[in-house]
Amino acid sequence: MTKYIVKRVLFGLVTLFALATITFYLMHAIPGTPFSGEMRQLSDAIRDKLIEQHDLDKPYHVQYIKYLKNAVTGDFGTSLHRKGAQVMDIIGKGLPYTASLGAVSFCIAMFVGISLGLVAAFSKKPWINGTVAFIATVGVSVPSFLVALLMMLLFGVKLGWLPMIGLSGWKNFIMPGVALALGPIAMISRLVKSGLQEELRQDYVTLAKSKGTGEVTVVLRHALKNAILPVITYAGPLLATLVTGSFVVETMFTIPGIGAEFVNSVTNRDYTLIMALTIIYGAFIIIANIATDLISAAIDPRVRLK
Repeated sequence: MTKYIVKRVLFGLVTLFALATITFYLMHAIPGTPFSGEMRQLSDAIRDKLIEQHDLDKPYHVQYIKYLKNAVTGDFGTSLHRKGAQVMDIIGKGLPYTASLGAVSFCIAMFVGISLGLVAAFSKKPWINGTVAFIATVGVSVPSFLVALLMMLLFGVKLGWLPMIGLSGWKNFIMPGVALALGPIAMISRLVKSGLQEELRQDYVTLAKSKGTGEVTVVLRHALKNAILPVITYAGPLLATLVTGSFVVETMFTIPGIGAEFVNSVTNRDYTLIMALTIIYGAFIIIANIATDLISAAIDPRVRLK
């Protein structure tokens, strides 16, 4: 187990290094500079001073090595479009909003998705299976921003039950949380349903039932544990994705998260902010994948980690 963890961590660091390298050189491959819009109104002397101040006049490999040295120590520099603003301060202001919304969406997706999957797997009534299939189809085919818009019109404007701006109270989490969770709910319910139906056909389930073990006990103690493994594998990247934000949903509900910061940084060519957000996002994905592998191994000993 220890050898596996070390191997995965090293592989994750290599992946993160490759991600940072590709992002850095792609940013500089785009024509122009972060000051392209401002330079039209600046003198040549001021323009050259800005370029020199941010080391943009140096070769790319020199800039990259300097950036990596600072990033390793936790210094991601200052924003190129917000004078004097530290990149980590900008991310630190938006991340709590995005992370809290992502955590709520994740919990909704897991609870509702697993529940619907269980109901669909055991129900003999066609209308129940049809309802679950309909929810799954809607979740896969309808984008989250459209779900958010419909909920805002119904529960926010027409009925006035839920607030539509910010995250000041628990009610503010309901609409954006459900909008982000609907797609994952569809995927999780399908994974649970298909996994359980497959496990219930296995010999060990038949053997357990023949010994007089109740169906609920067999499912909860044996079948569900094995059927849930695909959900855990899916849950890791899902959590990382939700925690790092959704620009469209955050914008619709006026949530000051990092989703908007990421899009604005790309638009403004704010190199330092782009790099920091990319590295943080990549780190979330890597950590989530390692965690899901370890949880899967703890649940099912058949998953051997070498």
